Amino acid sequence: MRIYQVKDYKEMSRKAANIISAQVIMKPDAVLGLATGSTPIGTYRQLTEWYQKGDLDFSEVRSVNLDEYKGLSADNDQSYAYFMGANLFDHVNIKPENTHIPNGLNEDIEGECKRYDAVISALGGVDLQLLGIGNNGHIGFNEPGEAFQTGTHCVKLTENTIAANARFFASMDDVPKFAYTMGVGNIMQARAILLVASGEAKAEAVYNSFFGPVTPRVPASILQFHQNVYLVADEAALSLCRANHCI
Repeated sequence: MRIYQVKDYKEMSRKAANIISAQVIMKPDAVLGLATGSTPIGTYRQLTEWYQKGDLDFSEVRSVNLDEYKGLSADNDQSYAYFMGANLFDHVNIKPENTHIPNGLNEDIEGECKRYDAVISALGGVDLQLLGIGNNGHIGFNEPGEAFQTGTHCVKLTENTIAANARFFASMDDVPKFAYTMGVGNIMQARAILLVASGEAKAEAVYNSFFGPVTPRVPASILQFHQNVYLVADEAALSLCRANHCI
């Protein structure tokens, strides 16, 4: 594991974009695993800026997203398909047919999970998986539980996650209660993993994930077993790690 401690969110975003852009330059048809949420937005903005300057080319890149809310259509402004368009896809030259996101409207849960696993397999797996981290240590929508989930599955979101996402919706009642998500097994099969974290609110999750016991109660802790992980985090997110002399 390589830990990059940076000053703030802006530097975190730029460093993460550097790692992603290096992957694309080295392998123009790279398969990128992409994440949503507030943390990666700055990274996507930086990638867009470099593309617009002519420094990056996404024309051969393939992408697979971690998750999607169950019950939301791709054109719903709170769906993750919409998020990816607004924050990255609509601003670079990635081909729409090369972008893949779980179908939130598919009511056949088993069928959709099998379909998405097959998509990842057909692409040859993920070269670089971008992750954020939840305050409870979740990655994707893999919530704390009794066991690590392996493949794509449909998950009932915890009250903690629903509350965290409520700021994006008109009311708590409007927040979807279920989501399709890649499993921990899918994530661990990526050839490289890049986790980004910013802010003091993430400090406990970062510390527990990378320096605590490996347990499904802290889903991101499984990353300790991966041989090629980049952690890019600002000073606030790494504050507990420093306080405990881990870095």
